[in-house]
Amino acid sequence: MDKRKLAALARKNAAKSGTSSSIPKGFGKKYDKNLADDPTDEATIKQRAESDRFFAEMKKRDF
Repeated sequence: MDKRKLAALARKNAAKSGTSSSIPKGFGKKYDKNLADDPTDEATIKQRAESDRFFAEMKKRDF
């Protein structure tokens, strides 16, 4: 392959790689489109973190 062709191909691929992302928004966070979006207000986030911590602690206990 010619060095000029190889350099042109490298520039073309470099230009394509940074322009668009094919990963959909919210990928990996949820798989059901019917669910509500993640909350953004601090009170709800704090409440969910508290409940996650509580249930994680309860899983450790033996009943």
